[in-house]
Amino acid sequence: MEWEVVIGLEIHAQLATQSKIFSGASTAYGASPNTQACAIDLGLPGVLPVLNKEAVHMAAKFGLAIGAEVAERSVFARKNYFYPDLPKGYQISQFEHPVVKKGYLDIDLEDGSSKRIGVTRAHLEEDAGKSLHEDFEGMSGIDLNRAGTPLLEIVSEPDIRSAKEAVAYMRKMHSLVQYLEICDGNMQEGSFRCDANVSVRIKGEKELGTRTEIKNLNSFRFIEKAINYEAERQIDIIENGGKITQETRLYDADRDETRPMRSKEEANDYRYFPDPDLLPVEVTREYLDQVRLSLPELPEEKKQRFISEYGLSNYDASVLTASREMAEYFEAVVTASGGESKLSANWVMGEVIGALNRDGLDIDACKVNPQQLGGLIKRITDGTLSGKLAKTVFTAMWEGEGDADTVIEKRGLKQVTDTGLIEKVIDEIIANNPAQVEQYRSGKDKVFGFFVGQTMKATQGKANPQQVNDLLMKKLKG
Repeated sequence: MEWEVVIGLEIHAQLATQSKIFSGASTAYGASPNTQACAIDLGLPGVLPVLNKEAVHMAAKFGLAIGAEVAERSVFARKNYFYPDLPKGYQISQFEHPVVKKGYLDIDLEDGSSKRIGVTRAHLEEDAGKSLHEDFEGMSGIDLNRAGTPLLEIVSEPDIRSAKEAVAYMRKMHSLVQYLEICDGNMQEGSFRCDANVSVRIKGEKELGTRTEIKNLNSFRFIEKAINYEAERQIDIIENGGKITQETRLYDADRDETRPMRSKEEANDYRYFPDPDLLPVEVTREYLDQVRLSLPELPEEKKQRFISEYGLSNYDASVLTASREMAEYFEAVVTASGGESKLSANWVMGEVIGALNRDGLDIDACKVNPQQLGGLIKRITDGTLSGKLAKTVFTAMWEGEGDADTVIEKRGLKQVTDTGLIEKVIDEIIANNPAQVEQYRSGKDKVFGFFVGQTMKATQGKANPQQVNDLLMKKLKG
């Protein structure tokens, strides 16, 4: 039997407001436990929530960016359940009337094609607190600093058909919320995480299988591994005559497996009803027009501009616009290099991204600034440096030795373009290697590489490669 995996993602993006969604308490990360939870967050008697207008503004920006309808009227509801880190005994969320209705996001697939993933809805809600288990033997601690932190929950349609598609969708959404500046996207701090709903069915069937929900996935690698494991687990159960239990599961990264957390609740288990303390949210068309004017150039728009303006391939443009910071870095390099867009793209995608990955850094912490890299590219285009020497200079720049000109002067790395000098070196190498000369002249073309290597070695890699090739070709032919 050929199986098909059906996946829907629920992404929780922490909105980048300075204060919480219904109180004035700070949302800053890293404070001591229970120092940023006020009376409203704790649900103490006599206090009332007040909606943070900036959270609505950010939700509206997101809705417009995904081509969705931003509701003129949305309603907050109480989602009732008991858990120690939920002090009120309910979570304020949105149920029947979310602030953002149906939209979509286009993702790029590995074969170069694109696919449209539907977004069912996006709604505002408050986060719960956090249970701490590691430091309390036989007990749990409760940190309520996160209680009341504003979240935008983004729910996809079950349009995703593989773990790789899920990662592509998650990455595209991660990029979008950062471009919009509504979420910092920090997955380690929990600012951007998702729950994956996974089911399987025989390929060609229309009816969806019983799904399980994998909670709180906070890395792209874990999302892919968790979905792959869960899909295989479900297929094994069904093929062995069993049935899938609808439940919530956790992913254990150490064991690379999912395991049961609790039975899956339905909406009626939460006894949703409109929150009596909060008025409906009304958004006017005039307000939305103002929000639309404030939208930045979005990732897809920027990618298409990079293709048309800089002559980049679809792949290169996708990589360079994956984050707003990377795109800004690239454009600054192009300017500093005098408009060398293709060479700039090659260096950013090659040496820069390679060095960032090796050192575990983000582009914001890049040790070679755009002006320095642009200066290096100028020295390549004016013939001062060969590609090989340029990599040596880049490494020195990364290690803090200064800009390209400083490194070239200090290390004596200027490319040799004196034809007479290169010709003299080649003459000596040909004279000292008559056997190899004879091999080349008898048709063994691969020996040519030997002469190139000897010439570059003799000039310490400083000879202009094109001149070396041209002169060798001329002289070896006699």
